[in-house]
Amino acid sequence: MKQLRIGMIGYKFMGKAHSNAYKTLPMFFPQALKPEMSVLCGRNAEDLQEAATRLGWQDTVTDWHELVTRDDIDLVDINAPSNVHKEIALAAAKAGKHLFCEKPLALSLADSREMLQAAEAAGVIHMVGFNYRFSPAVRLAKKLVESGRLGKIHHFRAWFLQDWILDPEFPLVWRLQKEIAGSGSLGDLGAHLIDLAHFLVGDVEEVIGMSETFIKERPLAAEMTGLTAKGSGGGPRGEVTVDDATLFMARFANGAIGSFEATRFAAGHRSTNSFEINGSLGSVRFDFERMNELEVFLTSDDEDIQGFRRVLATDPVHEYAAAWWPTGHTIGFEHTFIHEVLELSNAIEEGRQPEPNFRDGVKCQAVLEAVERSIEERRWVSLSEM
Repeated sequence: MKQLRIGMIGYKFMGKAHSNAYKTLPMFFPQALKPEMSVLCGRNAEDLQEAATRLGWQDTVTDWHELVTRDDIDLVDINAPSNVHKEIALAAAKAGKHLFCEKPLALSLADSREMLQAAEAAGVIHMVGFNYRFSPAVRLAKKLVESGRLGKIHHFRAWFLQDWILDPEFPLVWRLQKEIAGSGSLGDLGAHLIDLAHFLVGDVEEVIGMSETFIKERPLAAEMTGLTAKGSGGGPRGEVTVDDATLFMARFANGAIGSFEATRFAAGHRSTNSFEINGSLGSVRFDFERMNELEVFLTSDDEDIQGFRRVLATDPVHEYAAAWWPTGHTIGFEHTFIHEVLELSNAIEEGRQPEPNFRDGVKCQAVLEAVERSIEERRWVSLSEM
């Protein structure tokens, strides 16, 4: 296989990010399979055609059932709302298509497990879209943990803070409806933190959490795109059925402890996705708003110069960096998706499962549901219960 023929469902926020990744990959990673942007799928024919032209897709269909059975498609890319992930993935797997699905994998743990089982039974490649793993600075943090340079890990603390729904008159977009999104800040933002914890520290063993919905009702949305929307202007209102903010604590199987905070009500925080890891020999700090940097502290430094140092992860020694610009020339949010697609492309060519795959999506979903059960029952919940 020299080319990877792609059919993508959804063309807004994530659709733009994925399209850019497919178009850019061959320029900077010419050794990878060349993505062929074959078919784009969406419900509105007029908007779909405009998006296909703008994003660079060859053909369009308005029915995803047609897309997943086409002979000229190798990979089905699912970045539609969460409530349709399962149905599309099951049909695509049955048709023998490789799968790339945005997070969270499904609305429930049971659904995510069914998706994994279907993909494994079909023998297809499957990947879940946790793009933040693919920042060079995050990969450096992983290297420092795995090499033992931070010693035994004691703490993982993470927070993903946004403020885009702070206004009580912001409309009731689909991300605020449980039947479509599955959950609110926990599933949308917290899922990324959970995956980073799994990637960097290890499996979560038990959790205890709390959540709050600050605004109970909002105007119905007249128009929505990505994280922006327009209200119906004095018209009817609807109930917000997801969390606005969720916090939880966790114990890891390796003895580390963790704290997690996800909220869309942190004024002044546009997208503060951060973590800190503390070990017996050092610590690291990361903030995605400064995604090219990792702060590193090592106890082995002489006492008179001890302190957090800023490491700019743009040297060729840092993962992915050699493919981009000269040292010191930074990359951005969109590059995490390009690296993600590179991993998917390499996995397909090598006949292995990429990382993260649907198994990682199931692990994340188990933690999400354990946190929800903990909040409902006001107790520690073990992942063994899930």
